[in-house]
Amino acid sequence: MGARFDYFVVFAGMRTGSNFLEETINDYPGLECLGELFNPHFVGHAGRSESHGISMAQREEDPMQLLAAIRQESAGLPGFRFFHDHDPRILAHVLPDRRCAKIILTRNPVESYVSQKIAEKTGQWRLGDMTGSRVAKADFDEAEFAAHLEQVQAFQMALLRGLQVSGQTAYYVGYDDLRDLDVMDGLARFLGVEHQKKRETKATKVQNPQALDEKVSNYGEMEAALSKLDRFDLSRTPNFEPQRTPVVPTYVAAAEAPLLYQPIPCGPEPRILPWLAALDGVEVEKLKTGFFQKALRQWKRQHKGHRAFTVVRHPVMRLHVAFSRHILPAEGAEVYSEIRATLRKQYKIPIPAGTPGTDWTAELHRVAFVDFARFVAGNLNGQTSLRVDGSWASQEVILQGMAEVQLPDMILREDSLEQGLEQLADQVGLGDIPEPPPFVDPGRVPLAAYYDDEVEAAVRAAYQRDYMMFGFGQWAQPWGGEGPF
Repeated sequence: MGARFDYFVVFAGMRTGSNFLEETINDYPGLECLGELFNPHFVGHAGRSESHGISMAQREEDPMQLLAAIRQESAGLPGFRFFHDHDPRILAHVLPDRRCAKIILTRNPVESYVSQKIAEKTGQWRLGDMTGSRVAKADFDEAEFAAHLEQVQAFQMALLRGLQVSGQTAYYVGYDDLRDLDVMDGLARFLGVEHQKKRETKATKVQNPQALDEKVSNYGEMEAALSKLDRFDLSRTPNFEPQRTPVVPTYVAAAEAPLLYQPIPCGPEPRILPWLAALDGVEVEKLKTGFFQKALRQWKRQHKGHRAFTVVRHPVMRLHVAFSRHILPAEGAEVYSEIRATLRKQYKIPIPAGTPGTDWTAELHRVAFVDFARFVAGNLNGQTSLRVDGSWASQEVILQGMAEVQLPDMILREDSLEQGLEQLADQVGLGDIPEPPPFVDPGRVPLAAYYDDEVEAAVRAAYQRDYMMFGFGQWAQPWGGEGPF
């Protein structure tokens, strides 16, 4: 059986001990770590502009040349260090490559941040002996640290997902493991080398061994700032909702104006489509629909300076429309008959077998709607066997799906639609635009007739992420038009 790996990569960051780890790896026979080969500012190590016969210019043109060269010319197993800001083309290649061994080096982000601040002050990025040590204290900056932490976490999450989707694992090394010979021997075995080290690496020394309170000038401020961080992500809103694909055939373009509407299901299409048509003085039937990706690309090429837009709606109104359109009626082209039957029988949502009659009161409607909202909360969290329909999928997830093909240039809000449409039209040079028609509540029972705190709470529980993402407050009465918005 041949070697398990053809090369390796050490994923690390500044001030995590990667120089020390590189020297340790190079102490093992048959292993060769070649530095930061894909750092955009040098090749391998500071001041170098070439490696294995490949210049920086050649590497910039095609980084795979250098990767191929080290694999071909190294006597043992070659590797390199890779940071978050190195050539992304290499990351895209090596992360899914099963012939590449992954080593992930981590350090407490506070320690790495403080170490970097001290190095910036002293100009000393590596220490060979304590006699040459330069001493300084770091000045902690809360905003700067928050950006550092976000950068570290984003890189680690990208690595984790890349390993997960490709079915791989990595060898994890913590900063405190670097002097543990047993752990280093284990790393060597992971890379296919059976050799035991007798002593730790000597060339690089720990630069700032003091406790944090001795290394930070404003330690009290740092403590206060860190106490506000949610270390365990307790405030995170879990999201088990399935991803959605962009539904390009639902996109609608104006007859002549360079505007493209990307509808969110159960949004204000009855207001937007007539407005789009009125821009060019045509009927709604003359709007351009039925796009596929090729046709959409052609439309964009033909309409220079185009703008795409969508409109988000308050979750209470949007779910009210979904319930009124697809669930409550028993007949009609838009009714989800099978889902409706299952909601009645399995989830005991109190809607009648047939279309509600004159005895269907606002209170009956309110009770049924609240139960439906509770079902949607479980449905979005993967707790039901029914599909997550686009009519009640969260708006955040729908927008994420749109981004695969076309990010909206503007995300308008229904409660300020007139203002948003005016700004949109101004961007493409349209003046004296029509007003959109007023909203007419499509429900058998208007939302205003049954809305209360229980309705709001049930919908908020289902759409926590939408409320957070878009800053929705409680649903309010309309700004104009017939019925609530």
